[in-house]
Amino acid sequence: MVMYAYQSMDANGNTIRGNMDATNLSDLEMRLKRVDLDLIDCKVQSQKTFSMGKGKVSRKDLINFCFHMEQMTGSGVPILEGLSDLRDSSDSPRFREVVADLIENIENGSQMSEAMARYPTIFNRAFTSLITAAEHSGKMSEIFKNLSEGLKWQDELAAQTKKIVMYPAFVGTIVLGVTFFLMIYLVPQLTGFIKNMGQELPLHTKALIFVSDICIRFWYVILATPILIYVGSVILLKNSAQARYRADEYILRIWMVGPVLHKIILARFATFFALMYASGITVLECIRLSEDIVNNEAVADSLKRAGQMISEGQGVTAAFQNTGMFPPLVIRMLKVGETTGALDTALRNVAYFYNREVKEMIEKVQAMIEPIMTVVLGLILGWIMISVLGPIYDTISKIKT
Repeated sequence: MVMYAYQSMDANGNTIRGNMDATNLSDLEMRLKRVDLDLIDCKVQSQKTFSMGKGKVSRKDLINFCFHMEQMTGSGVPILEGLSDLRDSSDSPRFREVVADLIENIENGSQMSEAMARYPTIFNRAFTSLITAAEHSGKMSEIFKNLSEGLKWQDELAAQTKKIVMYPAFVGTIVLGVTFFLMIYLVPQLTGFIKNMGQELPLHTKALIFVSDICIRFWYVILATPILIYVGSVILLKNSAQARYRADEYILRIWMVGPVLHKIILARFATFFALMYASGITVLECIRLSEDIVNNEAVADSLKRAGQMISEGQGVTAAFQNTGMFPPLVIRMLKVGETTGALDTALRNVAYFYNREVKEMIEKVQAMIEPIMTVVLGLILGWIMISVLGPIYDTISKIKT
């Protein structure tokens, strides 16, 4: 197939640009017609053996997709008809393209899971594996329901993760910004007056003047350093697997934040592992697919080692315990599930417990961060005031005597 960069027009006259693979120009026009777009212009980008699914689809689109397909398949509507209805009703042009391509591939004889596998950035390996299990078991509606619930839960977890990371970052930025402003603008005006008094300055006042001079002389270095560190970190993490592993391992140890993120990751793992296992996917395959879900190299490496130990003959509980990554609660529930044969139920209990605990921990962390930041800002302001007003008070005292 050929990858085209196209310019098209929708029913409202709006210009839509995008990329789409097609056999030829006529095929491109036909594909765009399926998503209610009229071709205006196009040019060949590259040759593709199949579409890699470039482009972003929101989690909301995936949730709507799973809910729609759950309702359609549960009501006995054929998959192709359900997909056609979704294609015609979707508000996202990119997702309409994806659904239209799914329909075309299924009409050409592919299974739904095979058609989805062409879009790995949209439907990950766990998603397609669950659809494969549904195709073999005939429980398509049930799988789509579970996927919909899993994606909603994942959306809530993402919001919780942002809350615990963004709030401290925002408050910390405010504190640093206020401190920088004081050092650049306010302190120089006050210290200039103090120096003219001609008396010996105490050590903490000299330290304040020194810090203020550094901020004034090298303000551009101070402002550029965080940006350079961020860009350098992104490049390093992108190109070095060892750096990603070390960074992810360190994140789990950060005071207050690390334990919460660890529980969020374990809750995500437990939820999707239980979902996949209940769908008939083997334990080893569940572990392999979970490596992509946890989104943490240190935890993924522990899962990989656990999978290797299980393949060598160790029990599930012993393998997870030997990694040293999973806390006693997870090990205990794995042992119960392995003994009773209800591994999925035991892991759902883990996810439920951690979900509740994560919400409580986030509330506690937020409650602690606010007074901590207030105290830090108060100490900085106190240091500045003592360093400035102390010499002035000493001078006034000497004048009175």
